[in-house]
Amino acid sequence: MARKKKPPEAGPGAPLYMATYGDMVTLVLCFFVLLFAMSSIDVEKFKMALISLRGSLGVQKGGVTTETSMEPQASAEEEISPGESPQRVRMDTQNVALTIENYLRAEGLQKSIQVTINQRGVSVSISDQFLFDSGSANLKTEGQRVLFKIATLVRDAVPAIAVEGHTDSVPLMGGIYRDNWGLSAARAAVVTSYLESSGGAPTQKLQAVGYGPSRPVVPNDSPEHRSLNRRVDLVFLSQYPK
Repeated sequence: MARKKKPPEAGPGAPLYMATYGDMVTLVLCFFVLLFAMSSIDVEKFKMALISLRGSLGVQKGGVTTETSMEPQASAEEEISPGESPQRVRMDTQNVALTIENYLRAEGLQKSIQVTINQRGVSVSISDQFLFDSGSANLKTEGQRVLFKIATLVRDAVPAIAVEGHTDSVPLMGGIYRDNWGLSAARAAVVTSYLESSGGAPTQKLQAVGYGPSRPVVPNDSPEHRSLNRRVDLVFLSQYPK
């Protein structure tokens, strides 16, 4: 009589179902790692990227964007008192730009003063002829009136104001200023001082800088282009400088 063979003994190792179970656990782990990675996005950098993209693609010439503001509006809890640090102000970029645009349009100044939105905030570019006599840093009466009105309209809604003086590339001939650097710095300082003393802008929100001829908006190759480069920019910053 033939002998029955013994069934082969099971080799060492885990049960077969463990392979499927291991795959399932790995997939679940990957899912939660993905969720964690998505929740760790730098919100501030993402916000600035959106503003930069809007400034590049959505800004109309001589005006403001038609899209809804990407900056969060300040809630009642985020409004600051006069003695509070300006870092807590959250600027509604679109609303600030529209407020200034509406005022300039009512005064018939929309062609003389340009308002644009960029990654820094809202930039208001004012011709030097509107603010000063040639080679001078003494504010004209009309320039004072416009600066006062703009300051009172938006001073409480912005974290900081950068006043930037610019000139063309033509060297100065005489006068009290040695060169265009000195003239641009003096004009920026005079405008900043006026915003503080007469416009009521808080000291801690203000900064002034003169760029001379180093940042032209167009080449200095004609009288018309040089007149565009002679300007003072009021930049209402979307966040307080660090």
